[in-house]
Amino acid sequence: MDDLARRFRAYLLAARSRSPLTAEVYLREASMLVNWLGERELSAETASSADLLGYLVWRQAGGEGSGNLSRRTMARVVSSVHALYKFLRLEGIRADDPSGLIETPKQSRSLPEVLALDEVERFLASIDVDTPRGLRDRALFELIYSCGLRISEASFLTFDQLYLEERVIRVVGKRRKERLVPFGEEAAYWLRRYLEEARPLLEKRRRSDKVFLNQAGSGISRKGIWKRFDGLRDASGVDAKVHTFRHSFATHLLAGGADLRTVQELLGHSDISTTQIYTHIDSEALQDYHREYFPRK
Repeated sequence: MDDLARRFRAYLLAARSRSPLTAEVYLREASMLVNWLGERELSAETASSADLLGYLVWRQAGGEGSGNLSRRTMARVVSSVHALYKFLRLEGIRADDPSGLIETPKQSRSLPEVLALDEVERFLASIDVDTPRGLRDRALFELIYSCGLRISEASFLTFDQLYLEERVIRVVGKRRKERLVPFGEEAAYWLRRYLEEARPLLEKRRRSDKVFLNQAGSGISRKGIWKRFDGLRDASGVDAKVHTFRHSFATHLLAGGADLRTVQELLGHSDISTTQIYTHIDSEALQDYHREYFPRK
């Protein structure tokens, strides 16, 4: 099974172009399915469509009865099952695909939370830049907002992806898709300060190609970024999640006049319908536009 898991992981990375993080999620889901089948004296090689549906009903209920899973989570579970059985067919382990009749649940899209510009500035201004860690945090979150980065993209950023003089970074996003994203003067200023004043102190005797380091001198992890954001959020009084910076980046660009295709490229979305969710305008702005442009006031 360990050898099969390794081959499944290689298939996800190479043939399906999934990210390492997604591959780990799919492997974990596949392991849960195999264990569930084993407890019922079944296996992935012998399971029928009805067996898989029974497993999905069990997962929908939270597995051990911990509560119903969201549509988003169930879509991930179903996708992992589809991927597993496509792999088993390619490997010649199954001649058929019992998951073929199972549809991926459609996800309902809610409007993302977005910060006002003054809230972004208040959050960033609350960071104490008198310490190496503070300078790193200011540069890190300035860049996340200025480029609309995912947390993993900021965590994995290396020096061969950073073009400081040109104010551009080469981002490696989902499915290893690359894009070039410019960043502003403010982010460039704090990046230079961090690299010159703080990073050498954080690096210590260790050598890392990651731009952003933790206290131990290694590249800061996604979990480390989340933890730092939570602490700064509490200090600034700005109610947000770290991914809210990415939502705010997209919404502020569109509000400033950027076209949808440009924002799609900057965010690294493969489907423009994903980007369209940012075209919402808050009700207060709608009232302002209505008052300004509607002829019958």
